[in-house]
Amino acid sequence: MFVLRGAAKLLFGSGNNQETLVELPQGQLYLVRPLSPKGYSELLFKDASARIRRTAQDFQYQLVVQRVYEEGEAELLAEEEGEDADIDADILAAERDEKTFLLDEALHLRVEQREGGDHVLAWRDLSGDVGDVYEFVCDTAISSSLVDQFELAAKQCQYERKYRKPNTLATEEDLQQFDFFDEPPIPQASPIHSPALLTRSIDSIDAMPLHSANTSVKRENAATGSSTPAKSTPVKSTPAKKERNYSPPKATVPPEAREVMAAEKGELHFYDFPSGSFVLQADSVTATVSEIGNWKYWLQVSTSDREWLGIPISSEINPVFNPEYLSFIFNQFTDDGSAYSWLLRFKDQPTLDRFQEGLTSALWEQQNEMKWGKIKETEQNYVLDAFNDLVLEDQPVEEEEEEEEEFEDAEDDGPQSEHYDTDEEEDHVEYKPKDTDTNKSIAVGYKHDRSFVVRGSKIGVFKHTPSNHLEFSTNISKVETPKGELFSPTKVMLHNEDRNLVLQKDGDPNKLYRMDLEYGKVVDEWKVHDDIPVVTFAPENKFAQMTHEPTFLGISRNALYRIDPRVSGTKLVDSQLKQYASKNDFSALATTEKGYIAVASNKGDIRLFDRLGINAKTHIPALGEPILGLDVSADGRWVLATCRNYLLLVDALQKGGKNEGKLGFEKSFAADSKPQPRRLALTPEHVAQFTHETGKPVNFTPAKFNTGTGTEETSIITATGPYIIEWNLRKVLTGRKTPYLIKRYTDDVKADDFKFGTDKNVIVALPHEVNMVDHTRLKKPTRESIAGDFLDAARRGSSNRVGGPRTPAVQRLKREDIVNSPY
Repeated sequence: MFVLRGAAKLLFGSGNNQETLVELPQGQLYLVRPLSPKGYSELLFKDASARIRRTAQDFQYQLVVQRVYEEGEAELLAEEEGEDADIDADILAAERDEKTFLLDEALHLRVEQREGGDHVLAWRDLSGDVGDVYEFVCDTAISSSLVDQFELAAKQCQYERKYRKPNTLATEEDLQQFDFFDEPPIPQASPIHSPALLTRSIDSIDAMPLHSANTSVKRENAATGSSTPAKSTPVKSTPAKKERNYSPPKATVPPEAREVMAAEKGELHFYDFPSGSFVLQADSVTATVSEIGNWKYWLQVSTSDREWLGIPISSEINPVFNPEYLSFIFNQFTDDGSAYSWLLRFKDQPTLDRFQEGLTSALWEQQNEMKWGKIKETEQNYVLDAFNDLVLEDQPVEEEEEEEEEFEDAEDDGPQSEHYDTDEEEDHVEYKPKDTDTNKSIAVGYKHDRSFVVRGSKIGVFKHTPSNHLEFSTNISKVETPKGELFSPTKVMLHNEDRNLVLQKDGDPNKLYRMDLEYGKVVDEWKVHDDIPVVTFAPENKFAQMTHEPTFLGISRNALYRIDPRVSGTKLVDSQLKQYASKNDFSALATTEKGYIAVASNKGDIRLFDRLGINAKTHIPALGEPILGLDVSADGRWVLATCRNYLLLVDALQKGGKNEGKLGFEKSFAADSKPQPRRLALTPEHVAQFTHETGKPVNFTPAKFNTGTGTEETSIITATGPYIIEWNLRKVLTGRKTPYLIKRYTDDVKADDFKFGTDKNVIVALPHEVNMVDHTRLKKPTRESIAGDFLDAARRGSSNRVGGPRTPAVQRLKREDIVNSPY
């Protein structure tokens, strides 16, 4: 008795209300659902503290688990959740940061010490399903004596609440009733199933419909003796979807292996669409990577009695390695076009490292048709690093003020019709395309607030209004050569203070054309070279189109050169030509504000030059995928390459050695170092859902930074199918998971780019529409936002709907939105 009373005095004292009695300063909070179809385990707080707190009422205490943030993490999370303007910030912050439970015997709070010494606290989730428990897993630094103190204090608090008298009157026998020995063993909390820990499940899963009927499970409340329904997820009205089989597809017999490149044991988990979580399929499988001949490779996952899955290894599997959680996530595509997501979890870091090198080398060999062992170790490390998260130490996490963002009427950023109605008395019109052409590309003005949209042999000119909308200005109805030959431009570039448009004609790669935008006609035909074609071209420097600079750059498959329209004859400047004997297969070109040059290829490598006519200062190795588009930040720090199903963000700043602080454009990287890469890809779960919605694989449009004179790059925009996707650069660089927002359209996005000087507005060209979308219209990738903003459309009224229930809203156009001539 003396020991109990002494400990009680030490723990409880005579403090004020809201006093913390005892605290476990470090651990992780899980919600474990052993019997639930929602998913086995969810990590709620990765870093947390648990404490017992006195309340304002006598004999009432709370068990409080609070999230602990790393430096700057709170601001970033607040910024993410601040994007949902209709949620009360105080309520949201409270739900985000703290879980509070009344310390009552109904919780059946208990403590276990597991093999290895870990201490685990567990208690019932009284608002959940039968068997659901919260678990606080103590950090290994927490001493056993502190855990014992916490357990004792919890028993004494439950005693006071039950008997409404001080715990100093309790005997050891009185407190033993709160041991709950009849409870089953505390289930293991596996981080594998956790959306928060893996950061791979779709946000706001609980807000999505899980079942077709609203069912609930009743349980007996031990504290009150009443029977109350457990918390159930509300069923929401959703668009009709095609029937799909959510169970794992059957595996086929693997092809004969010529060489095994990796074979490791681990757990296998399958991403379950209805529950939005990874579900354990087998706790011990063998994942084998093998070469099957002719630069083809195979991943097979099996047990002794079953083949679980087998897939060819290619970039389409969207491989994502997470070393922190010893996991590997990837996609599987079946012959009927369905997409699935799988997760392998390994027992330790060495096992993951061996498997990662085996799979990455197989993927690299498949794409490059060259043996992995033939490239340097630094290049191997570069490729391996590209599949891991990149967090840059020199990127401070600063608190930023959130701008006051007001949502205007939905019609204000609606599509701008490309045809017109002569009845101006009509406030709204519907339109249908009057030709078979579709929009293809956009050129955004830097000097003047104009955008130029190519549609077949026509070019539409749109003005950027002060209210950040698009207003049709005019239509260039016929794009013709000086000889009168009609053509559809395949590439366009604004030039000479946005007064000219440089055009390329399909099937004539050795010529370019200059359109005078004041007259709306092609006035010059430039023969670049007799033998060297133009694959693509770019301005002399990033903002050259704002000046009178006459020259610009071009590439062929194996040459980089300057084009000067002022010279007589062919326009290629021979003295500023860098031609390679080998077939480099150049594909994309970009320049910085200082005129540094980046050139990419279909082989996947990138070369950085400080000027024309010399060898590249830096050669960035290929991951293997062709590079379809290239952009560079104005200061040259960041290089952004677009591949078919991922983006590659490369840090060109040197962090050490004799050239520390220099860019890869200016000085070569040391022999033992390479630039830091970051592979930006949609999560495999999102890829699977995009594919399920559209029936098409991911195929990105060329990604671009937001840009402007004196403007820092903060965002990246691209599109795939009907989705535009915006990456937040700061969240990418600080290691935030899923650092992108999306918006779905009815039709596929043909082209997209930021308005010059801002990251708040994106100009989007659909097949028959052009509009400027506000950043606030982009949403976190959830099952609802991936399916489309159907609920928002319903609130706007049925008059905005066209087509069946799967069709997102297409707004009727206001009179002032309608163009003035056919386009």
